[in-house]
Amino acid sequence: MTQSKIWLSSPHMGGTEQKYVKEAFDTNWVAPLGPNVTGFEHDLENYLNNNVSVAALSSGTAAIHLGLVLLGVQQGDEVICQSFTFSASANPILYLGATPIFIDSELDTWNMCPMALEEAILDCISKGKKPKAIIGVHLYGMPFKVDEIKAVAHRYEIPLLEDSAEALGSSYKGQKCGTFGDISVLSFNGNKIITTSGGGALVTHDQAVKEKAVFLATQARDTAPHYQHSEIGYNYRLSNICAGIGRGQMEVLDAHVGLRRDMHQFYVDFFTKIDGITVFSEPTADYFSNHWLTAIIIHPDALGGKTREDLRLFLEHENIESRPLWKPMHLQPVFESYPYYGGTIAEHLFDNGLCLPSGSNMTALEKTRIADALERFING
Repeated sequence: MTQSKIWLSSPHMGGTEQKYVKEAFDTNWVAPLGPNVTGFEHDLENYLNNNVSVAALSSGTAAIHLGLVLLGVQQGDEVICQSFTFSASANPILYLGATPIFIDSELDTWNMCPMALEEAILDCISKGKKPKAIIGVHLYGMPFKVDEIKAVAHRYEIPLLEDSAEALGSSYKGQKCGTFGDISVLSFNGNKIITTSGGGALVTHDQAVKEKAVFLATQARDTAPHYQHSEIGYNYRLSNICAGIGRGQMEVLDAHVGLRRDMHQFYVDFFTKIDGITVFSEPTADYFSNHWLTAIIIHPDALGGKTREDLRLFLEHENIESRPLWKPMHLQPVFESYPYYGGTIAEHLFDNGLCLPSGSNMTALEKTRIADALERFING
């Protein structure tokens, strides 16, 4: 008999989501505005706790797109972006007709390399075109090198868009991720730490920027008794139904972060005495990762020639989902013609890295199945 599927990262409800959704139905707030939207934004503002304003949107991608618009990115501009990330970090650059410039990772956090970032900026300036924005990503919940990246951005007066889609609940030196950028974004996709089914948020320290984001996200309707538009707008506001799910999820956010971190420790303990596999972990105590996904690096030379793909296929045969690390953007067919700065760190991580099941709803039986499968792969 085929055993049930163990998913990489499945939604995990807390139990009170239906209360908020029912309230929306009972009061007929079935629209992209309403008490749940306002309440969810306040919940997020209180959680991030850094004098921020939050606009709840339909997706993290929408938040990145609006963020770039609000930072003034236009056709022909250049935007620097971490290469080792999901395509949603980079796609909105092309939505606006701008040019992405991709940056390699560093080995401590797997995120944007500050040295390669500065090299790219200096090269762009030497060619007469300073980049309009920098998109930095907290990959798999691991904060990027905030002090170093912000120092470079400040030195050249380039705004930072902080992609915290994978890092709600993570922090750097005690400050929550999602509060470091000139504009920051969150995601509540179905596989994230908390979910609204689909959804995202734009975070800013400027209330006027939030108001402008909401204006643009609701089709940029001017104040008039009729439909009048002086700017291009978007249909990007989060629905009151989905925001209700988010309100219930906020009540269990810290607990879910703790459970993800417990899953990470499960793998750390398992691989401690095994040569050839390294678990991706915080480089210093300054970093606190939600460990949205626990990732490992496989060293074939120390593992009898076994590769990342060998392990992925073995787990797939056991009905256990795993996933290669993000394929760098500069290696993607749609982006391979754009500039890239750095070496081969991101490429090496992709070639040898694997994400393992990391859900906050993992059962003891599922952990046992995973450990048994890993042991059989390693010793087989």
